[in-house]
Amino acid sequence: MSGLVLGIETSCDETAAALVSDDGRILSSVVASQADLHARYGGIVPEVASRRHLELVAPVVATALDESGASLEEVTRVGVTQGPGLVGALLVGLSAAKALAWARGLPLVPVDHLRGHVATLYLEPDPLDPPFTCLLASGGHTMVLAVRDRSGFEVLGSTIDDAAGEAFDKVAAMLGLAYPGGPSIQKASFAMRLA
Repeated sequence: MSGLVLGIETSCDETAAALVSDDGRILSSVVASQADLHARYGGIVPEVASRRHLELVAPVVATALDESGASLEEVTRVGVTQGPGLVGALLVGLSAAKALAWARGLPLVPVDHLRGHVATLYLEPDPLDPPFTCLLASGGHTMVLAVRDRSGFEVLGSTIDDAAGEAFDKVAAMLGLAYPGGPSIQKASFAMRLA
């Protein structure tokens, strides 16, 4: 294997690492969720998330390498989320990625979190080729994008207050459902259909 990218993501409450080949094959993708940790607060507590990332980033990277069957010696670049996201959480991922890149003499590739969501659409097994319209609905962002080529996108529209993920969390809290709201609302609506 040559031309492997190690990606590290810590923008919010999930610590993630992946190994991706230059031709877009995902060799491993490891995600450690903090949903259970933040459930008692009814939402993400930034300082708690940052401290948990500190505990998880090294084991998650090690697991991603192990699951890919690759070694750190085969990695040619280190990609890392630079933002947007929670400042403390981002700093954990950036620090880990900088340390790995510096120690191995590798290029460090800063990645915009939102562009990263769109870029996943170019990966195997079912890559999309632009142009296309994309609904980006992550926890903190909801946008409709015109993706004309792989160099970027144009925002056609976005929310001006809460993102879809935040709205689901708030509705779930008002209904007395568990955090995170999206899965809880889905489960409750499915139960209502069966009743």
